Parts: sequence; C-alpha cells; structure tokens
Amino acid sequence: MIRYDLRCDKGHDFDGWFRDSAGFDALNRVGQVTCTHCGSSKVEKALMAPRVASAGELTSPRDEREKALEALRKQVEENSDYVGMSFAAEARAMHEGRSPERAIHGEAKLEEARQLLEDGIPVAPLPFRTRQRAN
Repeated sequence: MIRYDLRCDKGHDFDGWFRDSAGFDALNRVGQVTCTHCGSSKVEKALMAPRVASAGELTSPRDEREKALEALRKQVEENSDYVGMSFAAEARAMHEGRSPERAIHGEAKLEEARQLLEDGIPVAPLPFRTRQRAN
C-alpha cells in the first residue's frame, strides 16, 4: 500500500491509500479519486517529503491498518444489505419513506452521491470495495 498527499482543483488537501502508483493512476484516470472535502474528481498528487520506515514500522502499522480495514469491512457486510448500483435509488427511497429504513451499502456514481448529499440524504464513502463488487 502507498499513501499519497492529494490536492483537488479547489485547493483542498487530503490523503489517500492505494495499492500502488499504477492503482492511483488507473483510478484517477476514470474519475474514481475524489476530494474528501468537496467531491471534485480533478485530483493530483501533492508534493510529499519521502519517509523511510524502519524494519519494525514496515510490518506492524501496516498489519494493524489492514486488520482494522478488514474488521470494518466485516462489520459493514454483516450488518447492512448490499444493494449494488441501486444504492442512490434505495437511499433516496428510504429517506422519502417509500422503503423501510435499514443499513445499506453499494455503489453510486459521483454525481448521484453528490445529489444525495445536496438533498440532505446522509451518505459516506467506504475505504474499501465490498467483496460483492471486488469479485
């Protein structure tokens, strides 16, 4: 995994974790890397100071982060319904009372997620792909 300092076209700074440099490039090219502050998909790597980790740092913190992400993934998958690309429609239906409220997760296009937020419907991105989507 690699962490990049990122900056959007609006000047917001944030960071992101990626499998490798090619992974960042591929996701950014198709607009899947978005600003955590404003949702802009015009994101570039910001200048970073290189950091060399000791041998102990290379295994322990990474392992702990991976365990934490896996625990979060397990919690989400066991306690919510996967609705796939119907996420935006289902979230809106629950908000409007047309569907029973429950915990859900799935995929949404950036514009769909932005519209939900603008309409006061709370949504948040997950820091991983669900197993249903990843397979």
